[in-house]
Amino acid sequence: MLCSLVIGHWSLVIPEALLEPLGHAFMLRAFALGSLVAAVCAVLSCFLVLRGWSLMGDAIAHAVLPGVVLAYIFGFPLALGAFASGLLCSTATGWIKRHTRVKEDAVLGVVFTGLFALGLVLHVATPSNLHLDHILFGSLLGIEPAQLRQTTLLSALVLLVVLLLRRTLLLAAFDPAQARALGFRTRALDTLLLALLALAIVAALQAVGIILVIAMLVTPGATAFLLARRFDAMLAIAVAVAVGSTLVGIYVSFFAGAHTAACIVLVQALVFGGALLFAPGRGLLRRLHATPRPIQ
Repeated sequence: MLCSLVIGHWSLVIPEALLEPLGHAFMLRAFALGSLVAAVCAVLSCFLVLRGWSLMGDAIAHAVLPGVVLAYIFGFPLALGAFASGLLCSTATGWIKRHTRVKEDAVLGVVFTGLFALGLVLHVATPSNLHLDHILFGSLLGIEPAQLRQTTLLSALVLLVVLLLRRTLLLAAFDPAQARALGFRTRALDTLLLALLALAIVAALQAVGIILVIAMLVTPGATAFLLARRFDAMLAIAVAVAVGSTLVGIYVSFFAGAHTAACIVLVQALVFGGALLFAPGRGLLRRLHATPRPIQ
């Protein structure tokens, strides 16, 4: 009823054709669920960008594929398999890094590509109705009620834990020595952050897919880093960018007939490009303009 009143009010100002997406229940669900997933991923992206762990988000997102297929084979919940596989990726990466001289980015590249390839092999070898396209690109407009409840519950849990522990996680990221001096176990905090990251990816996987969740875990935080000077401001900007890009992307995809996830990623990339060029103090054009010219 309230939604109908709002649409009726705006139809007096905006052409009715532009309000058509708001008249469909599946679009309203997509707006709501996409905004929730975007907000959770944006909060985590700030920590990943500050810690230089952006590739970790990419790695875990790819590494969940074999867990999803194995869970399907053995009749377990897909979310459980995805979480276990993502956690295996982060744990294996840390173990290899601590016991070899290979740098973390190289270890990540080996681990996640190996797990992703294993997932592809298992998927092709297993007769099923598990469509790979839904795992890669998601189905935000066709989300089922059970998936909606699962995504909402997991997203809310991750968001609550991160916001409650944000000061501690931030201290461990910027000054691990001080965190240890205060009695915090920095390795346990790192493991917790990686577990939350894996849980967020699981929550977003069926709704937005692997490709979009990678963008959501990197782009909002990178954009906010260019625009903010304080971490709380960075969190707020990242969430605003992620949610705004999601709403615009879904809306544009309705009229353009394009894939929803692709439209959201493109909007996020455009916002990042604008921040890269025009951010106060850090924007390329502003820095170029402020560069003193040589005396002729």
